[in-house]
Amino acid sequence: MPTPKKHTTRSRRDMRRSHDFLEVVNTVNCPNCRSLVKPHHVCASCGYYKGKEVVTAKA
Repeated sequence: MPTPKKHTTRSRRDMRRSHDFLEVVNTVNCPNCRSLVKPHHVCASCGYYKGKEVVTAKA
């Protein structure tokens, strides 16, 4: 089985893994009902998007 010729440094190892970590999901308050919503998404609780009702709210 082949073995590495050089020792991989912590810096090089961590640069390789830099994209493997989870990111925090950004949320904003809905201007209509103040619940947390992802930006540029319809609010699940009230059905509003950009001040207009686009979906009927869930019961």
